Amino acid sequence: MDAFELITTRRSIRKFTDKQVPDEVIDRIIEAGTWAPSGLNNQPWKFAVIKDSALKKEVSGLTHYSKIVSGANVLLAVFLDNSLSYDRTKDCQAIGACIQNMLLYIHSIGLGAVWLGEILKNKDNVTELISGPKNLELMAVIALGHPAEKGGKVTRKGLDQTVLFRR
Repeated sequence: MDAFELITTRRSIRKFTDKQVPDEVIDRIIEAGTWAPSGLNNQPWKFAVIKDSALKKEVSGLTHYSKIVSGANVLLAVFLDNSLSYDRTKDCQAIGACIQNMLLYIHSIGLGAVWLGEILKNKDNVTELISGPKNLELMAVIALGHPAEKGGKVTRKGLDQTVLFRR
């Protein structure tokens, strides 16, 4: 499919089958994320791959979306490495672009995923669970796997509601 169709057909998937996602595929998803733009090409991201059932259960206790977390085949915790940071706004934007690259790639290969942000209320606990250094700041967790559901229908505001200025 072309890029516009890929963008407009991606949906958040919250239920997954038990089928495993191979490590090679996980690595490719992360690699897609690393091709996001970043200010001064500082590439301020770090990732934790969480597949262990016991660890997923611990992470699930840190979010209102525990069923999604425990039901995912893989969790990708995405961190901002503050030791690489030079401008917080630009670095957070880079992390967002990184996550979007991963979500689009996941969709393009027939897997499903959801970007979880509510877990950020317990970001320090997640960092501690993976024994991450203090310079890492959790930005999101991506829950992914083989979809056990289709994404819902969504709408977007039209250009008449979103374009503020044109001359």
